[in-house]
Order: sequence, then C-alpha cells, then structure tokens
Amino acid sequence: MSRVEEIQSAIESLSEDEYARFRLWFSERDWEKWDRQIELDSKVGNLDFLIKEAFEEKTKGMTKEL
Repeated sequence: MSRVEEIQSAIESLSEDEYARFRLWFSERDWEKWDRQIELDSKVGNLDFLIKEAFEEKTKGMTKEL
C-alpha cells in the first residue's frame, strides 16, 4: 500500500469532527503554500506582466473605478 493510500484510508476512518478539523488544517496549509508562492513570484518578477497589462488597460480607458 502506498503512502497516499494509507493517508486516504486514515482520512476515511476519521470521525466527522476529526474530518472537519483535518479539512480546516489542510485548507489553511494549502492557502499558506499559495501565499508563499505568490510572494516568491512577485519578488522575482514573475507577475510583472500583470502590472504591465493593468497599466495598458488603464491607458486605453478600459478600467472602471471601484
């Protein structure tokens, strides 16, 4: 049995309360990884194209005030 299968089996055996706590933990962990990746991408310039696109659209009058 692979580690993934073992984890799946363990998850399936959780009580409803344990499963809810696991889902919350996993979701928070997933978002933290996402935040770190966005931060890294921003620092190294991988998202600069988004800034450029936004300025181009603003120059063309394609944006609206929020």
